[in-house]
Amino acid sequence: MGVLVGLLYAEVLADLAHNWWTDPRASYGLIIPPLAIFLAWQNRERTLRQPVKSSSGGLVMVGFACLLYLLGKLGAEFFLQRISFVMLIVGLVWTFWGAVRLRSLAFPLLLLATMVPLPALLYNALSTPLQLFASNAATSLAQGLGVSVYRDGNIINLAGISLGVEEACSGLNSLSAMMVGGLLLGFLHCNRMWSRWLVFLLSIPLAIGMNVLRIAGTAVIADYQERFALGFYHSFSGWLVFVCGFALLYGFALIFHRFLES
Repeated sequence: MGVLVGLLYAEVLADLAHNWWTDPRASYGLIIPPLAIFLAWQNRERTLRQPVKSSSGGLVMVGFACLLYLLGKLGAEFFLQRISFVMLIVGLVWTFWGAVRLRSLAFPLLLLATMVPLPALLYNALSTPLQLFASNAATSLAQGLGVSVYRDGNIINLAGISLGVEEACSGLNSLSAMMVGGLLLGFLHCNRMWSRWLVFLLSIPLAIGMNVLRIAGTAVIADYQERFALGFYHSFSGWLVFVCGFALLYGFALIFHRFLES
């Protein structure tokens, strides 16, 4: 069975790994499979204590995964092919091990699904509104800090320079990574389902807000030191705001666990 699945998905998984390695938008996917395997292995004793009860219901999931794979192949839709791999694993675990063991592996499998980048259609649909929101909010923040600036679409105009909020600056890349981080932090540090969901949902406005701060900071610094703003700061700030955002999310997860779950 494993050999058959490997032969069927070898090209799909190789293309996905290449996507992680070459596309900054999907690079976070590199750490997802090792994390999912580690969490499943760490929880192996609890999983293996559950009784094995094979279920024919899993065959429905296997059939659905195969259908998605075929549709993805025929339509050249990479997302369907890739997500069908995760669904196939779910179906096989359900079929051979049963629903009880599947539930014990629910989080590693959910985390594994996040390794698949968003489909291009959805990514493009979300990117433009986020670009416009980020440029508008950053302009308002920069004006509040005393910088003479106005916005024209996704262009932030200062006295001596115009800054374009491009697709890469929409915050969608950091949003995807932060949502994965929210899933992981909620699972590791929170015991109740509602607090895990709260950490996950909090990752969304936090990622968007940190991106707005990054763009506003670029505008403010560019008003005084254009070369620094468009050079070192622009290159470094992407990582900086993500690390700061993740640190804040980690702090919230600890607070929820300590004060709301006690």
